[in-house]
Amino acid sequence: MANTSNFRQAIREAQSQNLVGPNVISNALPFVGGGLILTAVGTFGGLQVLQSNPGLFMTTFWVALIGELALFFIARGIAEKGNNNVALPLLATYSLLSGYTLSGLVFVALSTQGVGIGGVGFAALGCGVTFIATRQIGSNLSEEDGMALTKTVSLGIIALLVAVVGQVIFSFFGVYTPSWLEIGISGIGVFLFAGAAVVDFYILPRTYRDDQYIPAALSMYLTYINLFIFILRLLIAINSRD
Repeated sequence: MANTSNFRQAIREAQSQNLVGPNVISNALPFVGGGLILTAVGTFGGLQVLQSNPGLFMTTFWVALIGELALFFIARGIAEKGNNNVALPLLATYSLLSGYTLSGLVFVALSTQGVGIGGVGFAALGCGVTFIATRQIGSNLSEEDGMALTKTVSLGIIALLVAVVGQVIFSFFGVYTPSWLEIGISGIGVFLFAGAAVVDFYILPRTYRDDQYIPAALSMYLTYINLFIFILRLLIAINSRD
């Protein structure tokens, strides 16, 4: 019995020997939840503006998008230096702006037959299920498997970003993505960000100390926001087929 106990202890120590922040994820979770709530508030505000004054929404959308991108890099840099008191209000503002820019997609989802509020709820539920399912997997990956998955997902997300940027550029010239291709891109996006959720549970405790919970929270926030976006895009694409 004692030998079994010692053996299990040895396994736990071997699994945690490369961790620099074994509690960083649990420390980050309240801030991830708070960020998602603020995003919902920003989305609701954006929907109100979009319904009452679409012209104003488009102007403020671009302002919010530029501010969101700037805040992301500023807040992440400050958070990684350990200045959580300054980074926190910046990240709260970032979450609100992220919700505002997301409201356009949510509006399309609500207006699409077969998606609606049920589809938005399904996308949110999908993020929650992914969190529960990936937590155990990511926390127990071996060093070799964890690094391999991290590299694969990172390369996949870069390729996905190139595809999405290409979609945006072509749309300015009136060239829109066929429904079958949009389904494919969105499905790959769901798959990749589900993989990113696994990677978070593996890589964050090996990257950030326990007191660096703000940058860890930002990483997890981005994973689940993007997962939500691609699930919603997939539902819209499936229900908008000609």
